[in-house]
Amino acid sequence: MVLLAAAVCTKNGRAIISRQFVEMTRSRIEGLLAAFPKLMNTGKQHTFVETESVRYVYQPLEKMYMVLITTKNSNILEDLETLRLFSRVIPEYCRVIDETDIQDHAFELIFAFDEVVALGYRESVNLAQIRTFTEMDSHEEKVFKAVRKSQEDETKATMRRKAKELQQMRRDAMRGNVRMGGSSRGFGAGMDGMKSDLPTQTLAPEPAKKKSIPTRSHGKAMKLGAKSKDVDSFVDKLISEGEQVRSGNMKSKKSDVAKTSVPLTESVHIRVEEKLSVTAGRDGGLQNMLLGGMCLLRISDGQFGCIRMKVENNDNRGCQVQTHPNVDKKIFQAKGIVGLKSPDKPFPLKQDVGVLKWRLQTTDESLLPLTINCWPNENADGGCDVNIEYELQLEELELIDVTISIPVPSGVGAPNVADVDGDFKHDSRKNILEWSLPVIDANNSSGVMEFSIAGSPDDFFPINVSFHATKRSYTDLQVVDVEMAGDGSPVKYSTETALLVEKYEIV
Repeated sequence: MVLLAAAVCTKNGRAIISRQFVEMTRSRIEGLLAAFPKLMNTGKQHTFVETESVRYVYQPLEKMYMVLITTKNSNILEDLETLRLFSRVIPEYCRVIDETDIQDHAFELIFAFDEVVALGYRESVNLAQIRTFTEMDSHEEKVFKAVRKSQEDETKATMRRKAKELQQMRRDAMRGNVRMGGSSRGFGAGMDGMKSDLPTQTLAPEPAKKKSIPTRSHGKAMKLGAKSKDVDSFVDKLISEGEQVRSGNMKSKKSDVAKTSVPLTESVHIRVEEKLSVTAGRDGGLQNMLLGGMCLLRISDGQFGCIRMKVENNDNRGCQVQTHPNVDKKIFQAKGIVGLKSPDKPFPLKQDVGVLKWRLQTTDESLLPLTINCWPNENADGGCDVNIEYELQLEELELIDVTISIPVPSGVGAPNVADVDGDFKHDSRKNILEWSLPVIDANNSSGVMEFSIAGSPDDFFPINVSFHATKRSYTDLQVVDVEMAGDGSPVKYSTETALLVEKYEIV
């Protein structure tokens, strides 16, 4: 079968959208479609017409036609099967099948047509696969966005905290009639060393004038009482992000918070990442739970290449921990210290190095971080009353951006939600009811949703759950100290924790 083009046209032969699968000019396809209505014999029950060169296979769509233009030697049975699939694709994207709606969804329809036919030949796909391919849903993209959002939230919190510290420092300076000189290194050297980089100098009063005279400084200094464009732009940026900044001087409308640059990571950055995969039964019981974790080390400064990490493992659930082959396994098992077998050999620079990994596989339901119970009961109206609840079993965790996706029957309208903790959204295209909760923690450890909809109990499974956690890992394995391998001097480091969900399904 060679399919030349697929088009939706009016009954007069005017093309609304058309997708050519072989090399054809616009005038050629417009001419073929314009000739199509003239070839139809009224009063005959046919779904195709032929000319000397091509065959038209068509199906009426209210005031329009879905038309396939093929070669004459193509298989008419395959043509009709392909036509039926094309006709089912259009209602997936157009609520009202008219010219305006089809034009509004032209690009979505053309992308779907490309999934049905490639280079003139029919692909072996069904409607569900076409929907999946066109959506291009990426789990890796969701994980990346979740991690990036957590980093942005943490940076904003650090900025707010340092802004408050600077305001307090300025008020103290004005009360004590002191002047603070800025370090020439700027704030990029690190927020933790801010106070040491800003030494204060007490001013001796002059007996005659009874007025304090500031000492001269040859370097550049920052005067916290002065108005600065950097201060204003920094405050404006905070305000544009929705933050509330109060000025230390109530008479001035501009804030006097110094502009700071907060680095996301130190020269030694440690990331603890865990991925969770869960399959649980709808009637209770855990079919399988697999947790995989890894500790990644990234060193961006060569002077910290030879270091050792003190790891504290508080896991009591039986995780199997393994070290990298180049890590000294004996000292790790004895003292919980991660270091290379050769202390003089440095870690690789500017790349993520996996030094530890761990794994937990179990069918013990008590180890689930979050349980989901769904109770669909048939009612007298021929539908179902559905009660679904969640419960946080590991209350030390804080789950962020929790989404519970419940499949619902198609073609029966939106569900009637009687009670819900959090927010919900009905996606009519995917036939999914999404229950969203921004945070689930010890203060919000359980919740319920109740809704009614036409259908049978099996229509509401499988249920999929997604979330992430950044404050604490599942196994509570954390790095508590970093030191130089040679002299044992402490090393400044930053840490990052992420618990991610690869699959969390109730079947």
